[in-house]
Amino acid sequence: MKRTILLTVALVAAFGLSGCSYNTLTEKQQAVKGKWANVESSLQRRADLIPNLVKTAQMAGVQEQEVFGQIAEARSRLLNATQAAPQGADGDKTPEQKQAVLDANNSFGGTIGRLLSLQESYPQLQSIDAFKNVQSELAGTENRINVARTDYNNSVTDYNTTRNKFPAVLTASIMGFKEEPFFKADERAQTVPDVGDPNSMRKNSNQ
Repeated sequence: MKRTILLTVALVAAFGLSGCSYNTLTEKQQAVKGKWANVESSLQRRADLIPNLVKTAQMAGVQEQEVFGQIAEARSRLLNATQAAPQGADGDKTPEQKQAVLDANNSFGGTIGRLLSLQESYPQLQSIDAFKNVQSELAGTENRINVARTDYNNSVTDYNTTRNKFPAVLTASIMGFKEEPFFKADERAQTVPDVGDPNSMRKNSNQ
């Protein structure tokens, strides 16, 4: 009996302590949502630019269909991830859904690097104004993504730190406040993209 009473008192105390963190967690989680929206907006802008870059390369006679196919596939995965219906109880994407977007973004970023590296095999691309203009726009978009990523990660750090402190961690566990994922660059992004042997992918014009 005493043990039950003590447990009840402990639970009441825990709820009392943790309750004061609910509003703080909600506020910081909303900040994360806002920063995430900026990330998705920047990723969408980049995904919209890539078809123009691909079209320009194809018009210049670049025929690395393997690269173009990988770009189309990676872009499709990214768009599917960003446009997926939110599954969170509050109408927002869950941390798992956000992680899926981040993973798709890393894959897409790698294919962009391969596309841009094609200009080394096709010097004529460097002289095409349309290609250079889209490259310039893409560079600006990458800067936007970097700013949005930094702001988002700072917000996630603030939220996750608060969430994991006592007594907020009790509220988080009881009320379903999950940790938010960080925007991490793919490790492969540290490696110079390799487009392979252009001759091995080029269409045979006689076929």
